[in-house]
Parts: sequence; structure tokens; C-alpha cells
Amino acid sequence: MSEGDTITAVATPPGVGGIAVIRLSGPAAERIGRTIFRSAQGHPPPFATHRLYHGHIVSTVDGAVIDEVLVVLMRAPHSYTGEDVLEIHGHGGYLLPRRILAETIRAGARPAAPGEFTKRAFLNDRLDLSQAEAVADMIDARTERGLDLAQSQYRRQLAGEITALRDGIVDAIARLEADIEFAADDPDAPDAMSIPNRLQEIGREVNSLIASYREGRLYRQGVSLVIAGRTNVGKSSLLNRLLGEKRAIVAATPGTTRDFIEETVNIHDIPVRLTDTAGIRGATDAVEQEGIAMVWQRIDAADAVLLVLDGSESLTAADRQIVAELSGKTLIPLVNKADLPRILTPEALSDLLPNHRALWISAKNGTGIDELLQAVRRLFLSAEGDASTGMRITSLRHKLALEKASFFLCQATARAAGGGSPELAAADLQEALEALEEITGETADEMILERIFANFCVGK
Repeated sequence: MSEGDTITAVATPPGVGGIAVIRLSGPAAERIGRTIFRSAQGHPPPFATHRLYHGHIVSTVDGAVIDEVLVVLMRAPHSYTGEDVLEIHGHGGYLLPRRILAETIRAGARPAAPGEFTKRAFLNDRLDLSQAEAVADMIDARTERGLDLAQSQYRRQLAGEITALRDGIVDAIARLEADIEFAADDPDAPDAMSIPNRLQEIGREVNSLIASYREGRLYRQGVSLVIAGRTNVGKSSLLNRLLGEKRAIVAATPGTTRDFIEETVNIHDIPVRLTDTAGIRGATDAVEQEGIAMVWQRIDAADAVLLVLDGSESLTAADRQIVAELSGKTLIPLVNKADLPRILTPEALSDLLPNHRALWISAKNGTGIDELLQAVRRLFLSAEGDASTGMRITSLRHKLALEKASFFLCQATARAAGGGSPELAAADLQEALEALEEITGETADEMILERIFANFCVGK
């Protein structure tokens, strides 16, 4: 990022819409606004901060009117980026926002890089790094729980916990340094075990945050489920039922599904990516052979498999072969067509899947679907974890930083408890402190920042 330049981007999604927002940030924002904006009153606006002005964006080439807009200037430091920010609220669509964007560039701004507005907010101390990451998570959230976690992080709940941990470590470092300098002369020095006891408490809090990652990651990233089974067992009907709409073609002809159909569905606040696959059978042509090979690739990459059997028929050799090849995979067995007379017996199911309880469902009328959704939830979430309301970390970067802090905390605790060198214990604690500061950005280097903000959309 160049110091002192002014950036511009369309801040709203591309495509048809009622309103589009073009955002500028930097020292030339007001000047550019005065260059391309004409007030409806026919005179230059005073551009009082945080006030909307009605008028038109005009061409810098010939003065032609481009769009009727509302414009607002938010003067530094009271803006999202901490710099002067100008927002142009015009009509949505494909062409108009791009025309306005082009005028801002002609007037002296440059196109913003992905995430550059939020990066400037971080560099100008408007946000810490965990808050900046939460901005992207709020935009990407696909369930209410995922959004709640992102908003908690944006409201500095995680930063507050990290600050409390840092304060405890700083206090321990100060006491160790005092022991180093004054222990021999101070008969009233604190109990030798008070420091390791306090460090153990901090370590437990750090490890609790680390343990929350498994659940937090699920709400943020979701899981993948592949619907698999032989032909004509109702896989596409199940996908349609779970989505609540007809997304896949359903027909009695074997081999109707040849391409993958992927959709995301919210199952108890977990974003679940469902993949409907071709029926697994002996392929009759090269295209089908390739499709079935790809089914197994998807199964290998999935978090779990919804194995669908047909309850209105006896087990087939194909069913047994599929189950054998799924050995070692995480399965939720489903017996479909519960609305028809049951031919598949409990004994046959028990012999086929001795370590699983199959769920009887009807993709046609919805029988057993609620039980299936509960089974998916139980598979990925522990009941006690979901019941608690504490902070969850959702970022692998945060988890790795916390694990690094935990390692050095354990090492410092062992040194302090075992009568080891207080200088080495203090050095370990300094390493733990720097690891925690990576989360909020005090010690994050430029490479980390580039990696984080490169994943943002342009305009945010």
C-alpha cells in the first residue's frame, strides 16, 4: 500500500440491485468528490462531515450527467478506515457503478486492492487484526451461529480475552524480573509457587480457547457430506428434500444423475455442503466410468457419507460391494422409501452394518428427516460444546498462535515450579506474549497481513 494515496472501489456486490456504493478513502477523497459531484442546488456543497448531499455525478471529460446520487463525506478520524472517506450512493446495475468508478479514477484515485479499506482501518488503529478478520467472517457467514461468532469477535470479545491473558503474562514477567533482582534481599518475597500456579491458570484458559476451535471451525467453514449409494435408491430425492426444492432430476431410469450437484444447506447452524453423486454400479460406458471414479474421489474428500439404501428391496451385491469399499469412512446409513412396504429386514441391516444404526427415512414424504438432521449434528458437535455460550475461535491462525503460547507457558511453568532459571522462564513468557499478540496484530508481520487481506473482497 502506498502511503498517502487515495483508493476507490465499488463496495457493493456486482450485478442487478437497487443501490450501488462506490467508496473512496484517502487524502484526496474530498477533492475528488468536489471534482465529479454537482449538488442538486446548483452550488458546491460544503461537505459537512457525515451528511448526505443529493446531486449528480458528472463526467470529468465533457460534464455530462452520469447518475443521480447521494454523496457523504466522513472526515478522518471518524470513518471506517480512519482516513477521509467519501461514499457515492448511486443506482445499482452492471454499468452505472463502473462508470462512476472510472470517473473517480480519472479524478486521481487508484483502484483498491482486495481488503485494502479494512487493512487501512487496521493500520490506522480503527480495528485490531482479529476484528479485521471478523469483518470477512461476517460477510461470509452462512448460518446464524456463524454470524454470531463473527460479530462477537468484531465486538472485541476475543481481543478482550487475549488482553486479559497478556496482562496475566506481563504480571508474571514483572514478578520474575523482580525475583531476579531483589529475591536475595527481600525476606517478604511472594511464595515461590504463586507464579507457577498463576501460569497454570493462564495455560488452562489458553487451552480452553484452543479446544473451542473444533466447534468454531465447523460454524465458520462447515462440513461436506456426500450422498452415495447404488442407482435408484433415492439419492437425488433426498437432496431435493434436504434443500426444500427440486434441484436434482428424479427419474426411474438408472444413471439419471451423471454430474455432481453441490448445494449448501443449514443443518442446526452448521453449513453443510451436500453433494449428490451418480449411482455406483458397474459402468457401461467410458463417460459413466469416469463419473463413478469421481464419485469415489468426492467420497474420499468428504467429512462423512450419507449412505442410502432402498428399504423396499432386498440387499443387492452392489449394496454389499459399496459398503465394503466404504470401510473406514464416517457413515450415516439411511434406508430410504419408508413410505413403501418394508422388504429390507433388520437382520440383513445388522449383518451389513454391524457397527451402525441405520435410519429409516422417506425422501418422498419427509419421514425421518428430522432424525437425520439430528444425527448430522451429533456427528460433528458434542452436546456439551454446543450448549455453552463462550467465545469460540474460528481461525486456524489463531489456533496456531495459541498453541505456540501454550507451549511456552508450559515450559515457563515447569521452570518456575522446578526452581529453574527465572531468566529462562521470563524469556519463555516473552515468547508466549508475542504469540498472543500475533492474534490481535501487535506482532504480525507484513507477510501475514498480505495473506489475510488478500482473501477479502475488493471494496471492503
